Amino acid sequence: MFFLGALVVFVSLFIAVDFLTSMNRFDVSADILLNYYRYFLPSVVYQMTPVACMVATVFTISSLNRNNELTVLFSCGMSLARISLPILTLVTLISGFSYWISDRVLPNLAQKKNYIYYVEIKKKPSLYSTVKTDKIWYRSRNVLFNIQTLLAEAKKAQGISLYYFDNAWRLIQVIKAEEVSLNGQEWKLKNGSVTVFAQETSFPLTKIFSEKTVQMDEDIGDLSSTSSSADILSVNQLAQFIKKNKDAGLDTTRYEMDLHTKFSFAFSALVMSLIGIPFSLVRPRAGGRLLSTGICIGITFLYWTLYNSFITMGNLSYFPPIVSAWVPNILTGILAMVFLMRMGK
Repeated sequence: MFFLGALVVFVSLFIAVDFLTSMNRFDVSADILLNYYRYFLPSVVYQMTPVACMVATVFTISSLNRNNELTVLFSCGMSLARISLPILTLVTLISGFSYWISDRVLPNLAQKKNYIYYVEIKKKPSLYSTVKTDKIWYRSRNVLFNIQTLLAEAKKAQGISLYYFDNAWRLIQVIKAEEVSLNGQEWKLKNGSVTVFAQETSFPLTKIFSEKTVQMDEDIGDLSSTSSSADILSVNQLAQFIKKNKDAGLDTTRYEMDLHTKFSFAFSALVMSLIGIPFSLVRPRAGGRLLSTGICIGITFLYWTLYNSFITMGNLSYFPPIVSAWVPNILTGILAMVFLMRMGK
């Protein structure tokens, strides 16, 4: 009951604040926003699950302590570890289910959410992209272009094809390049070809180039916002995406961080619940649920500060991605075990 109650409260607060913000930012009907949040809601539930698990753990043990049930259990020879085992087992099952949801369900919902956001809310369909393992398609007015690999942070891309159409949507030109440097609306293409389809001749004319500059309507900041592979790819798809980019000699640090955080985030609920156990054994008369609530807020703040710090350092290559993703969980788990052993219960 504590878990469901905490989950409902945190999800409701998040959705309410985000909904009111969106209403002020975008001039769209409530129906479109409701449809958007219909696909966004499962992702919010996934994000709030670790906090809800920790709150449920702290409140459950605090209730036992307040009603002197812990004293009775201790007198029967049961240790705190034995008492906490059913709770932690349930949290582990929730974590496993949370990972399955993030891998099997959320990627499809994220694509639908992105479609509503870019097409119906922002009214910029050219920014909506559908990623299938490694291919990204965009439309910019009368230009369709395909990017095999987009590295937004480095402002680079590989394997680009641009298809130019006239107002009657007849193909008039195709530009292909092996590499491209993205500098705002100015894109510098390298090692490619230009094929022109002129009405005066039935044969297309092709010219090879080593470097070429084209002007685009899209900005790299907009493109980077549509290329979050972690949200719209499953673990297997993301692993294949990383392998192909590595084989091409590209920097895949950020994508590797996304891959490892898919695992570490799902099981953050377990370590947050574990660290919450020692702090739930406060004196029953020392503040009750108000103190328990303060403990939960403090634990959440400290853990996510540590977690986000290591994620940032991982993205900046200060640590290997697997280390940055898992060290916060490992350190928090070790700290929880130290507190529990010092309590001697």
